[in-house]
Amino acid sequence: MAAKDNQADVPLSPLLRRYDHALLDLDGCVWVGEEPTPRAVEAVSALREAGKGVAFVTNDARLGGEEFVRKLWRLGFQASLEEVVTVGGALQHWLSERRDRAASAFVIGSAAIWRHVEDAGMRIVNRTDLATRADLVVVAAHDDFSYAELRDATQAVLRGAGIVTAGRDPTFPMPDGPWPGTGAIVAALERASGARALSVGKPEAALFHTALDRLGGGRALVVGDRLDADLGGARAADLDGAIVLTGATTREEAEAADPPPVAVADTLADLVLRG
Repeated sequence: MAAKDNQADVPLSPLLRRYDHALLDLDGCVWVGEEPTPRAVEAVSALREAGKGVAFVTNDARLGGEEFVRKLWRLGFQASLEEVVTVGGALQHWLSERRDRAASAFVIGSAAIWRHVEDAGMRIVNRTDLATRADLVVVAAHDDFSYAELRDATQAVLRGAGIVTAGRDPTFPMPDGPWPGTGAIVAALERASGARALSVGKPEAALFHTALDRLGGGRALVVGDRLDADLGGARAADLDGAIVLTGATTREEAEAADPPPVAVADTLADLVLRG
């Protein structure tokens, strides 16, 4: 009864009142670059005040969970580490389950991804004479990506290494326009090697299932800016999905989607807040 009583005092939209949890994408939904989307802080606060469970579910592999929590607080959001579900964590889980079949890894990724690979028990062979003989190539976009990384990864795959990637998002939104995402890098590696990568990020269902395991039972709504990763991932996890227009998708694209999202809104705040 307490959660229902709280809802009566909070200006939530009729849509959000129907759900127990909101699984929110970060880039293009909660923020763009270093700025929250309009009134997003207010929207997330309203969800919490109404007793809704909140999780932040991201394909962004450049930061670790603790770094995402610090960024959320820096931008005005309250957040705990338990609420942040990262593709790096999904990679670590996948690698931990399979390290008996692949002992060494060549890593294209940020320092956070290197930590996840090491914590999974794998030996990273970048910058060694075994780089092009790795058992597995791990791919995740990072700001210092270089041609040399692509070259060594290609040679490793051509010698028999498998490929696992953090996702296939071709871009992610930034204030000056879209930046290349993990999908752009893995597409180049696949083209050069003729191999196909396995993806563990959205639209695979694993990240959403992890979020729901942490939040507990109840009905959840996925909110994101991408039809492929966010709406597709919601569908894979058998969840409802809504699209906001502060990132990669236009209204025309969202309204033409099949199956369609349960809602399309200009911003997260427009979706969440009544009026």
